[in-house]
Amino acid sequence: MEMENTPTKAMETRRLNLMALLFALLLLVPQMASAVVYPGADPHEYSGPAWSPYIVGAGIGVLSWLTFYFSDKAIGASSFYATLAGIIGKAVAPRHTESLKYYRENPPKVDWALVFVASAIMGGFVAAFTGGEITNEWMHPMWVARFGDSIILRGFVGFVGGVLMAFGARLAGGCTSGHGISGTLQLNVASWIAVICMFIGGIATAMLLYRV
Repeated sequence: MEMENTPTKAMETRRLNLMALLFALLLLVPQMASAVVYPGADPHEYSGPAWSPYIVGAGIGVLSWLTFYFSDKAIGASSFYATLAGIIGKAVAPRHTESLKYYRENPPKVDWALVFVASAIMGGFVAAFTGGEITNEWMHPMWVARFGDSIILRGFVGFVGGVLMAFGARLAGGCTSGHGISGTLQLNVASWIAVICMFIGGIATAMLLYRV
């Protein structure tokens, strides 16, 4: 019996030590990030209204470690939309939803991704509120200057763009957070290729829309 408990105790001790290390890093990394001298930029005197991107970037890195350790999941958001669509589908058309192969293999329910994205939305509000970036505007001035102030047009373009992004995430096997954060920090070659293509596509689209 003692021999069976020894590995369990060792694993528990290792788990507690790792938790202590992660907690210490959670406290220290933002301080270290803010102490680094960047050419022409001081994290303590960030001129924008939002939080310092250096500290936030370090925080995202720590968050990635914690999610891998505590939930054994990578940070990602694209599956959230499929899950949410499935939950709505079960409420509106349960027979059709249950007949779909994807939902037979992945029953829609409140899961880790759903909670993660909901928390990200709430976190975004907190960041905007504390950073003084709640502007209470429907459209960005850059959009209004280029396409006018039609909310219908803006909503339509946003909807089409969202559909294309969801399709791209399914095609690439991950979204900007799945590949851009979780995949790249693991030095996954496919994720690096996906992120490079995302930047190329985003820049090309912006140049086409705004004729930069």
